[in-house]
Amino acid sequence: MSIDLSGLSAKELGTLIRDAQKRKTIVAKRQPIAKARAQVIAAARKAGYTIEELFDVGAPATKTGRAPKASKAAKGTSAKAGRKLPKVAPKYRNPANADETWTGRGKQPRWLAEYTKQGRKAEEFLIQK
Repeated sequence: MSIDLSGLSAKELGTLIRDAQKRKTIVAKRQPIAKARAQVIAAARKAGYTIEELFDVGAPATKTGRAPKASKAAKGTSAKAGRKLPKVAPKYRNPANADETWTGRGKQPRWLAEYTKQGRKAEEFLIQK
């Protein structure tokens, strides 16, 4: 990690040094992380829990320490569950690749946008019935 100190004034450098020294004393007073981790694991075992049970490893915790309830989207229902749209037959077909079609709904596909950019009209690509 490197910090560009060349643009700092003498006052800013002094503040930075003071803050760094404070942080250094705080870090120096802490016990090693391995020891703290071992103490937490031992306390959990003594209470009859595993770390996974206590901290719900794998799921983000909420303010209460519990895993959040699954949202509707996570349960498999869509955000617009009440509005079912029917399937629509394609109206436009790419002459270069017959597999590429478009119903006319939503964003225009790239192949059609490219043709219209070249000056052609979308009506030229309508599927004849």
